[in-house]
Amino acid sequence: MPPEPTLPFADGPGPIGDLVDPVLADPSPSLLTAVIEAYREAAPAVVDPDPSTLRGPRLTEESPVSASDSLASDLPTLTVLATDRAIDAVVDPFRPASRLSALAETGALDLRTLSEPQPNPVLAGRETGHALVPGGNGDGDDDGAGPREAWCRVGDDPALRERYAPLVESAERRRPRAPSRRRVYGSLRERCGVAVAGDAIRALDAEVVGDSAGDASGGDPLDLAGARRRAYVAGVRRGALDRNLRRACEDAGLGSSATFTRVKRELREAGLLGTESVPQPVGRPRERLVARGALAEADGTSEAVAAVANAIGR
Repeated sequence: MPPEPTLPFADGPGPIGDLVDPVLADPSPSLLTAVIEAYREAAPAVVDPDPSTLRGPRLTEESPVSASDSLASDLPTLTVLATDRAIDAVVDPFRPASRLSALAETGALDLRTLSEPQPNPVLAGRETGHALVPGGNGDGDDDGAGPREAWCRVGDDPALRERYAPLVESAERRRPRAPSRRRVYGSLRERCGVAVAGDAIRALDAEVVGDSAGDASGGDPLDLAGARRRAYVAGVRRGALDRNLRRACEDAGLGSSATFTRVKRELREAGLLGTESVPQPVGRPRERLVARGALAEADGTSEAVAAVANAIGR
């Protein structure tokens, strides 16, 4: 089983799984970020899988459940009622949005829109419930980055969960626009191959000069537009067919065909992209994408991302 997702409270760590059918109502952006990070630390293979995890063995009839699927089924389910404002503040950067999408896809997080702010954030299960108020700092991060924000649990009310049941029932589910890494990888692998899919994930992780550490709480500059461009560039460097790459990016939920027409035009105008005709046994020739200029000269994914950033921005 994966480690327990745990929230930092002033009086000690609070495992989410200790609560029965828990609901978190009206979290601040920092508290919602803490929830995402708690699940990511507990099960990175589910929330933030790296290329080697994503490349894992294909499922078979004899083994229909992957290791990450098994880990996901062991995670506690948390219903989150959050305002659009709080959600938008967290998911504007691509990486935390992608992590939140992964949690929604696996069912670990049931994210719903809260129409009316509450007096305080609330975390409540079937047997107990607490109001949450800011409470200083908790324990330091494992990487030494400093103390995390902590919250104080106030009260012990077993009826609190039921008072929020009507809000849960009436609230609409909310999904971030950004897809999960697993969805991006799977769609690109299906239409363009393992090499393109792996390069795309590495491109999403790449940092260029001026980037932050890519932390969900650290002003990460990579947005959805930048993620689209990086995924498309991964296909360009591998000589993917334009039609296959567009459809893969659409399947992944990165954007529409028109979106990638604009990306293609940007790269071409920057002198980073050319095409060559590939005859087909039946029908019209296809266009193969060809890296040009600094993109063709780039040595590895990080240099390719930097070449694009220098030419047209992130």
